[in-house]
Amino acid sequence: MKRTWAIAKRVLKELFRDKRTLALMFLAPILILSLMKVVFTTNSTVDVNIATVNIQSSLVKQMNKMNNINVTKYSTEANANKALKDQKVDGVVHKKGGNFYVKNANTDASKTAATKAALQSSMVATNVKQLKEKLTKIAAANPQVAAAMQGNKQTAPKIHNSYVYGNKDTSFFDKILPILMGFFVFFFVFLISGMALLKERTTGTLDRLLATPVRRSEIVFGYMISYGLLAIVQTLIIVLFTVYVLNVEVLGNIWNMVLVNVVLAVVALALGILMSTFAKSEFQMMQFIPIIVIPQVFFSGIIPLDQMAHWVQDLAYILPLKYAGEATSAVVLNGYGLGHILAPIGALLIFLVILTMLNIYGLRRYRKV
Repeated sequence: MKRTWAIAKRVLKELFRDKRTLALMFLAPILILSLMKVVFTTNSTVDVNIATVNIQSSLVKQMNKMNNINVTKYSTEANANKALKDQKVDGVVHKKGGNFYVKNANTDASKTAATKAALQSSMVATNVKQLKEKLTKIAAANPQVAAAMQGNKQTAPKIHNSYVYGNKDTSFFDKILPILMGFFVFFFVFLISGMALLKERTTGTLDRLLATPVRRSEIVFGYMISYGLLAIVQTLIIVLFTVYVLNVEVLGNIWNMVLVNVVLAVVALALGILMSTFAKSEFQMMQFIPIIVIPQVFFSGIIPLDQMAHWVQDLAYILPLKYAGEATSAVVLNGYGLGHILAPIGALLIFLVILTMLNIYGLRRYRKV
């Protein structure tokens, strides 16, 4: 145990001398999260330009009343289609033979959806308005009907919205943030720990260490203790910054979120050390990122797993970020307690045990006999 702590202290001393590594570990995730917060929440609505041909003025007027919808009337369908081709409008609504025909640019799915919704809701509003005008004319022609309508007049009910999580300003960024936190913890710990052990190998430090009576397990645990302490600090910084600076609501216990990310960080540490044993240079270590790290983003919950093919969903069970995203989202968005997230935490611990054993075994190839 003394030799393990000695290795851990040496690694920590070297890390504290490397200011760039510390900045990459502590400041980079905060800067990236802040940037993503700005990008995703600066403007959650899109402006949609719609061209109309042969559409009654009442419907056009109703569509123009909608927020972020701009309607321009064109005399011919050819002119409207030219405006669509020139990217001056996002869609063309043409009425022919009593039916509506909508042609969307569809370069932005949100604008296509907004065009459909604007036309649908405007048609309903216009029909209601026309029906109301007809009833008013009928009532004016028959005083008895007018009196009955006046007596039965009721105040339109108000709609009151409530939210389990967040408020009316909650954006898509708030939904994916719990997963992003885990991803940044995983990515930077994986990268820095892998690079560090690779440096130890390329400079000959690891060879000299293995030439001593120190055990392979003591080397692995020494590195995991040193980087594990830094990972805990990194996780605390990211979580506290997210909650108190980015003002992200957490329904559950914040320390449960910290626990999940700390366990994930240690898993990333073990995986980074393991991958470094297969790399001969820093460039090769970087090549593991698109193979090991990037695919995990797609299975972490940012893209709903239930929308994927079944055989693709099965791949998620061998990726640690899936379990971390599941547990963190349950704490942040649903307010679940520790009992509910024990299963994904247990899965992460299984990853940790397996990776640690592989690391101890993997150092055999560098032990000089």
